[in-house]
Amino acid sequence: MKDVFVVTHTESLHHVENTVGGWYDTGLTPRGERDAQATAERLAALVAGRAVEIFSSDLLRASQTAAIIGARLGRPVTTRPDLREISYGIAGGKPQAWLDARYSPAPIDNRLDHDCGIEGAETRRDVARRVFPCVDAIVARPCETQIIVTHGFTLSLVIAAWMKLPVDAVGFVAFPAKPGSITHLREDDFWRNRAVVGLADTTHLRD
Repeated sequence: MKDVFVVTHTESLHHVENTVGGWYDTGLTPRGERDAQATAERLAALVAGRAVEIFSSDLLRASQTAAIIGARLGRPVTTRPDLREISYGIAGGKPQAWLDARYSPAPIDNRLDHDCGIEGAETRRDVARRVFPCVDAIVARPCETQIIVTHGFTLSLVIAAWMKLPVDAVGFVAFPAKPGSITHLREDDFWRNRAVVGLADTTHLRD
C-alpha cells in the first residue's frame, strides 16, 4: 500500500504582508514555525514509525516547513523546484491589490492556457507540465510512505497527477487548502485504486 501525505506550507511572511507569493521567496512567520511543528506532530502520528521519504518545493516557505517535519521524523528532505507554487511573473512580491487590479478574467473555453494577463506569469498548463512528471517520479519510488510539501495552488495539480488525469483535463481542477493542511492519498495493493483519503485537513492547527 502506498501512502502519500501532501502538505501545504504553513504561514509565510507574504501572507501577513498581503503581498503576492508565487516565486517570491519569503520564509515562515513565527506562527508558521509553530504550525509546522504541529503539522510535523500530526504526520508523526500518521506515519507511525514507518520508513518515509520527504520531498519539498525549493522555495523557502516550503523547504522550512519540510525541514521542521524532517527534523521531527529524523529524515532528510529532497527539494524539487518542480514542486514550486505557480509563478505570478512580475507580480511576485507586489501588493496583492496590485495584482487584483490587473487580473484578466479566465475564458471559459481555455482556462488551461490563461496567464491572467500578467507578464511572465505561468499558466495552469505550465505548472502541470512540471508538476506531473515530478509527482510520477516520486510515486514510482519503492518507498511506501512519502511526504510532499508544496503550495496552495500546486496542491490541486499534485492531486490531479496522483489521479492520473491528463494535463488537458485540469483546466478546472481546484482543491482549496489553507496553509499547513495535510492531504492523504493512498493506492491499495490489489485494485490499485488511487484514493483521496483526506483532503486539506487542518484540524491539527490552532485557530
